[in-house]
Amino acid sequence: MKVTEHIKRANGETLFSFEVVPPQKGKNIQDLYNNIDPLMEFKPPFIDVTTSREEYIYVDKGNGLYDKRITRMRPGTVGICASIMHKYNVDAIPHLLCGGFTKEETEYVLVDCHYLGIDNVVALRGDSRKDEPYFVPTKGGNAYASELVEQIADLNRGKYLHDTVEVEHNYDFCVGVAGYPEKHMEAPSLTSDLKRLKAKVDAGADYVITQMFFDNKKYFEFVDKARAIGIDVPIIPGIKPLAIKRHLQVLPQVFKIDLPQDLIDAVEACKDNKAVRQVGIEFAIQQSKELKEAGVPFLHYYSMGKSDNIKAIASELF
Repeated sequence: MKVTEHIKRANGETLFSFEVVPPQKGKNIQDLYNNIDPLMEFKPPFIDVTTSREEYIYVDKGNGLYDKRITRMRPGTVGICASIMHKYNVDAIPHLLCGGFTKEETEYVLVDCHYLGIDNVVALRGDSRKDEPYFVPTKGGNAYASELVEQIADLNRGKYLHDTVEVEHNYDFCVGVAGYPEKHMEAPSLTSDLKRLKAKVDAGADYVITQMFFDNKKYFEFVDKARAIGIDVPIIPGIKPLAIKRHLQVLPQVFKIDLPQDLIDAVEACKDNKAVRQVGIEFAIQQSKELKEAGVPFLHYYSMGKSDNIKAIASELF
């Protein structure tokens, strides 16, 4: 079922969802299940599954020379989605990236999703590779998320990259895109970033999931500004409970977000990361309650492979 249909059927009730990361290559998928299992009691209508970019590795040929090869440390996104749908009977949503994929490869992924009964996808530009100072489009790939959304919208109309064919069963993907309450790190301003988001919606995006934020005021202001420029699709808040003291440095550095001073003070007063994790849970509960009272369509949690803190939060809300 489409995310937008889940929202419509909820009749204003706030729903619960979360995002998982595929296991590293060589790891057992059971570890992923062990972290999903405790969250199923909260009846998530969907689970997001991230996609990793390609990386380059250098293999010693034994003669003083090296081969440059491409690898993916967390492959299997679509297969994991199919497995989650089969095991838990919930919708699973794969992330699609511009970076690292040609348009042809993207089309093949979408065909696989269609055959597997996957109704939703999240279209993202993706980050730059570790060896790149900034994002460089893949040769033959989409340069922007709006272009990726356009490709999906074309396929929904039966328009393939190289052919327009008569289809017996139309593709009908529901497309999610990312929004940034504190603007994307590369955007020169929030206004310009909102224009980018509007372009994605105009291209065919059906809903928005935001990057993590810790100040609800910024989310509410972001939604108001989005509505003011004509973005009328659901905007789902993304929430990440702070879990370790190092997050005070890592999250602002990596995601270019601000942390509230009361949260910073509480974390700095903690003696160890166990105490930090509890502070993160309590803060996220209060943050979530305020968002829920405001009538957000979903509370979407970034689990990052761990579910104990997400369960503690959801137990107070659902």
